[in-house]
Parts: sequence; structure tokens; C-alpha cells
Amino acid sequence: MIQGVFQIAASALSAEALRITLSSENLANTDSIASPEGGPYKRRVPLFTSRMVGGESSGPVGLGVATAAVLTDPSPARKEYDPANPLADGQGFVNKPNVNPVTEMVDILEASRVYQANLAAIESAKSAILSAINLLS
Repeated sequence: MIQGVFQIAASALSAEALRITLSSENLANTDSIASPEGGPYKRRVPLFTSRMVGGESSGPVGLGVATAAVLTDPSPARKEYDPANPLADGQGFVNKPNVNPVTEMVDILEASRVYQANLAAIESAKSAILSAINLLS
């Protein structure tokens, strides 16, 4: 049973670590107007799903988190007027990434808080195990 707490929290830690990584990549590419795929960088976001977790002998004990996919945000590119840029279109506009730095920072802060909450759950489970061991001693 207590092992399930560790497995559920560990799956959430992995999910939030991916979320932080993707938001950091998005922030790093805020000004990337040329990507290997062509056009400006496109914001990437994780898609999470639930999955059963549990021990092999005890069977499933609860729902954890799994990454279903990493999606590309379909929102349109920002347009910025810069006629001197070699990538500008006929009207002088350059397509910029669809990344909003404020949104990415909020996502990082939220993911960080969820990460901390799951670490606290692991610490609580560990303390409960140690208390039970001390009672038996």
C-alpha cells in the first residue's frame, strides 16, 4: 500500500519535470524565428493521462500520471513588423514563435509547486514508515 504512494508520487514528479523542461525550452526559443521544421519555433506542451500503478504482487493500487504525447501548440505565430529582416514577408512582417513568456513562467511556477507537493507526499510516507518501524522496536 505505502509503495503505491511512492509510485504515484514518482509518476507525478516525472510528469512535472517534463512540464518544466518543455516550458524552459519554450522560453529559450521565444525569439527563434527559424526552426528545422521551417518557420518560427512552435510552442510545445505535454499531454498527460492517468495510468494504474502498483506492485507486481499486490496488483494496481491507484492512479498515477503518464505522458500521452508532447504536442505542438496550434495557435498562430505572432507577427512583428521588421522590414529589414531577411525573413520578412512582402509587407515587412516576420513570423515570431507563439510563445508567451508570462504563460511559460506561470506554468513553471505551477509545475514547481506540484513537484514540491509530491516530494512532501513522499516525505510523509517515509515518516509514516519510520514511525511504524519505531513502534515495532
